[in-house]
Amino acid sequence: MAQTSEMAPLRFITCGSVDDGKSTLLGRLLYESNRIFDDELHALEIESKRFGTQGDRTDFSLLVDGLQAEREQRITIDVAYRYFATERRKFVAADAPGHEQYTRNMATGASTAQLAIILVDARNGVVTQTRRHTRIVALMGVRHALLAVNKMDLVGWSEHTFDSVAAAYRELAHTCGLSTVEAIPISALEGDNVIRRSDAMRWHDGPTVLEHLESISIAGPAHHAGLRLPVQWINRRDSSFRGVCGRIAAGTVNPGDRVVSLPSGTTSKVQRIVTFDGDRPNAAVGDSVTLVMEDNIDVSRGDVIASDGSRPAVADQFEARLLWMSFDKMLPGRPYLLKLHCKETTATITTIKYVEDIDTGARLAAATLACNEIGVVALSLAQPVVFEPYAVNRTLGAFILIDKLTFETVGAGMLSFALRRSSNIQWQQLTIDKQARGAQKQ
Repeated sequence: MAQTSEMAPLRFITCGSVDDGKSTLLGRLLYESNRIFDDELHALEIESKRFGTQGDRTDFSLLVDGLQAEREQRITIDVAYRYFATERRKFVAADAPGHEQYTRNMATGASTAQLAIILVDARNGVVTQTRRHTRIVALMGVRHALLAVNKMDLVGWSEHTFDSVAAAYRELAHTCGLSTVEAIPISALEGDNVIRRSDAMRWHDGPTVLEHLESISIAGPAHHAGLRLPVQWINRRDSSFRGVCGRIAAGTVNPGDRVVSLPSGTTSKVQRIVTFDGDRPNAAVGDSVTLVMEDNIDVSRGDVIASDGSRPAVADQFEARLLWMSFDKMLPGRPYLLKLHCKETTATITTIKYVEDIDTGARLAAATLACNEIGVVALSLAQPVVFEPYAVNRTLGAFILIDKLTFETVGAGMLSFALRRSSNIQWQQLTIDKQARGAQKQ
């Protein structure tokens, strides 16, 4: 295990239609990479006899389908996260539900993923849920896909069938904006091309699933970008201490750096970087820190601390892409609660520019959004917020909408850019567009 840190950890999600084998694939990966303890394996053998779908054989899907309702219904309902590592890499795997009813859970898992494993039943090819999930992972900023054409044993290990499915999916992936697609024929149940190469599919000269996961290079968060620290809390542990707490979303910070608090625009210098383990000489993306400033600047929860020489935008009206998650239709003009990084404010959907057809990607006129529909909308906020386009910074560009009466999460969206009529833009639109185009090419 000494070589595990050679490559950056990879977060991936498995998704696809119901019964395409997502949980079985992930369970097989865990089993064959020797990441299951003896007591887990013993419990799996017992549970396979009670809930399994493979007769006397071990049902690997039960390793990740842990809810009682999942086992009884034999479907995945919630996102299951599993952590494992090989000698080459660490992984955070999210097993997403395939049923249309649980699309919101799948979208949640995709929001933090860097790669999507899209499973397709070789007998059925690309279906509606394949298209829906592909468009959602692309919407969530995922740019790399591994197409796992599963159940090849049920189509006689046919190379022609695999090629047809792979070609159809590559066409879909291209229209959705995915950067890379690696197609692999597998049998998750038998283990073919999951970790070990398949004797039945010698015509496949590409990698196995694990080989691809171990070798793919995913660009991490931009350490070279300016500092972005959404403020979670102001720490006043005593009368002589005032620290700004948060998790760094982009860039780095060092004592002596000049920073700005947005949206107020007040500036100061970082005096100390405080953590639970003591002061640090620097901090970077992903670090949770407390910054002590030289001055008591105006800052509160929901503000963003940024490099003074590289400021993000502040605006109150946006164009955004929105995935509607509620069974009740979206109502333009109705106020919803918007949560963006650590900021909460009231938001109204003023117009719907268009809705994306799941099957074709066509842009359709619409007066509302129904459950699981994806649309491009105009948002108006009650107050300006600090943001960056989702393609540039996920943390500062992703939001959720909450119904103020029921507190149900009704939508998840990605900010594209500030509208020209916005009252408080501090970043030129040309800069936003340029950064967004550069991020999408990666």
